[in-house]
Amino acid sequence: MPTITSERTSVHGMWTSRLAFILAATGSAVGLGNIWKFPYEAGENGGGAFVFIYLACVLLIGIPIMMAEVMLGRRGRRNPVDTMLTLALEEKQTRHWAWVGRMGIVAGFLILSYYSVIAGWILAYIFRMATGVFDGLEADAVKSVFLSLTADPERLIAWHTIFMVITVAIVARGVEHGLERAVRYLMPALFVILISLLIYAASTPGFVQAVQFMFVPDFSKLNGESVLSAMGMAFFSLSLGMGAIMMYGSYLPRDASIARTTFSVAMADTLVALVAGLAIFPIVFSNALQPDGGPGLVFNTLPLAFEQMPAGTLIGTLFFVLLAFAAITSAISLLEPPVAWLVENKNLDRAQAARICGAVTWVLGLGTVFSFNIWADYQWTLKFDLGKVQYLLFEDKTFFDIVDFLTFNVMLPLGGLLIALFAAHLMERESCEDELALSNPHFNIWYFVLRNISPFAVGIIFLHAIGFFRWIGIMH
Repeated sequence: MPTITSERTSVHGMWTSRLAFILAATGSAVGLGNIWKFPYEAGENGGGAFVFIYLACVLLIGIPIMMAEVMLGRRGRRNPVDTMLTLALEEKQTRHWAWVGRMGIVAGFLILSYYSVIAGWILAYIFRMATGVFDGLEADAVKSVFLSLTADPERLIAWHTIFMVITVAIVARGVEHGLERAVRYLMPALFVILISLLIYAASTPGFVQAVQFMFVPDFSKLNGESVLSAMGMAFFSLSLGMGAIMMYGSYLPRDASIARTTFSVAMADTLVALVAGLAIFPIVFSNALQPDGGPGLVFNTLPLAFEQMPAGTLIGTLFFVLLAFAAITSAISLLEPPVAWLVENKNLDRAQAARICGAVTWVLGLGTVFSFNIWADYQWTLKFDLGKVQYLLFEDKTFFDIVDFLTFNVMLPLGGLLIALFAAHLMERESCEDELALSNPHFNIWYFVLRNISPFAVGIIFLHAIGFFRWIGIMH
């Protein structure tokens, strides 16, 4: 039987309470995906039917894999690379499992590099909303405000820099004084702003239509593509496969229940996504706009709606402050794993490690900045000749598009799949039982789902994301 690891501790400190972990992990999971991407994904895929599939996938994919990732983190008590190495050797498996941790850290770096640029847009929009830039503008003029921002690399670099400085400053202060203190203030503030926007949305004429749109499923609007989108959204919205949840799990006290805390985080994350939809869609419907506005919903559609509303300047400013808070809590979780790795392996203090990681991320982010202006015409295609049929991985993508594709379509689902396989198929069952401390019926359910359902579902997401099924269709 593997060695019991109850005495293993993290050199970075611990969360002071179960609530602190819940706030931090929820902050990691609640990001632009919940408040920006979820509403427009639901809008593009039929509303209620998409939400129904999304909720089912959170239960069958998100929660089991999140429990596994937290379990691995707490059992290893180190950064994702060394956690996977330690546990692999402890379970008499190959040391190459450390590459799961390396891939997660690299994915976090890449995601944060463009996440920071997009968060910079949000910071810029806070000031634009607050100063009345959108007052009296028509749709084309609102769109031109966004296009002029993204076309100016100097302004984008300035906002990108501001956001990265904030992120580095928080992470440099450590687990208790940096990460925990930030989420203790930011997450309650985020919830208060979101509820305030929901209360306002409930007073608009489009609220009933929004509720029906989100919670009355019309399965005739579902197709294979929308089901796969809901599956992917459920997986990605919980920040799985990038090392952040594993890192946060390493700071979780031994006496905290992994199952209860994971359920709390998943439910809070899902609730934020649903409330965000209920806050956004009534504004969209009340102003006779379309819910399927895609990525432009936040930067083009909503400013136009806010401009037409009573107290729209205040409501719009609060909305972008909400987005900024969500972005910061996610960003610090993405920066934490590489910082922890440097502290543990290169004898650096946290401030030095945070500055180095922040600088690398900032430089990578320049590629995203330039993708919207001076590098916009530089696009790449990657395809393979397989006999008489070509396999097209991606086509005509900018630097930003490629980084986004590789992280969300390849690295994250592959990381989640490997975590599920390691925890459920390679770790001794007794190791899982020892760390989770669940009663037999509950443990058996989790173990069955993680062994049989979650890997299959994530494998489908991965194959769909890299165009495997499209290629099979072409071959036939």
